[in-house]
Amino acid sequence: MAASETSSTLIGALWSVDSRASRLGKFVRLAVLAVAGTALLAISAQISVPMWPVPMTMQTFAVVLIGAAYGWRLGGATVALYLAEGAMGLPVFANGGSLASLAGPTAGYLFAFVAAAALVGALIEKGWGRSLLKTALAMTLGTAVIFAGGIAWLSTFTGVEKALVVGMYPFLPGAVFKIALAVAVLPMAWKLIGKLRK
Repeated sequence: MAASETSSTLIGALWSVDSRASRLGKFVRLAVLAVAGTALLAISAQISVPMWPVPMTMQTFAVVLIGAAYGWRLGGATVALYLAEGAMGLPVFANGGSLASLAGPTAGYLFAFVAAAALVGALIEKGWGRSLLKTALAMTLGTAVIFAGGIAWLSTFTGVEKALVVGMYPFLPGAVFKIALAVAVLPMAWKLIGKLRK
């Protein structure tokens, strides 16, 4: 059977690793994928798209897409590595990078990225990425996890009502757009991989 038919993740279909491969070969594959994922996240954090009522970055889109493409283990680990890079001062977050970024008002969103990537990855591994409805649900649940983590932490600074007003409501139109984009991209990517593997 082709890898695209047996793999539960896009990256498994694109770059599979033989079970007989050396530990070093497996580690190199995972390291390359993780670093590539953190680079994608860093770039997406700097992309600002004009939108009403507030501009949006593509960061949350990259988070759920990495989870979908990598699966729950590698997706979650990649986003955790991204947070570690930011904590070390690398300018990977929308506001640069520092340990303080992981303690400030928006830290809840950043930590929720890990859970969101893992959740979306787990759902995709169960086959949710091959239909529009299930892809939409997976991306919506991942986005909801990001909002929940962000609002929970932000509300300790502002209270729940203000946290919702400043930390969620203005970002809902952008979230809907990014979910729709992910729903369009993922099934198309599976179809493309299927054609390439034939």
